[in-house]
Amino acid sequence: MNTPAGKPPLDRTTLIDLGFIDARAKVLDIAAFLDRLDRAPGTDAPTDFRVEAIRAALSIALDASPTRVERILKSWSDPTTEPVSHADGKAARGAHPQHKA
Repeated sequence: MNTPAGKPPLDRTTLIDLGFIDARAKVLDIAAFLDRLDRAPGTDAPTDFRVEAIRAALSIALDASPTRVERILKSWSDPTTEPVSHADGKAARGAHPQHKA
């Protein structure tokens, strides 16, 4: 089947039928994560940059503009262009501390 680049080979109804339950579960997972954070004991310090990155990504996901996935990934990416002199020894964080939505 030949389809133009970027156009899925399935129609909207089929995509919804095939993907809704999986997407629904992921939304519930995110909501549960945020609920647990709200209930967790801790300081009143500013929210962790990773949580802010999730909240910003949700805003992007809800807008009707194209390329949502690309914009979310770019917002989480390290914007620096110069190599670091040494690694900080920490595991990947999943979002950059200076993310921009």
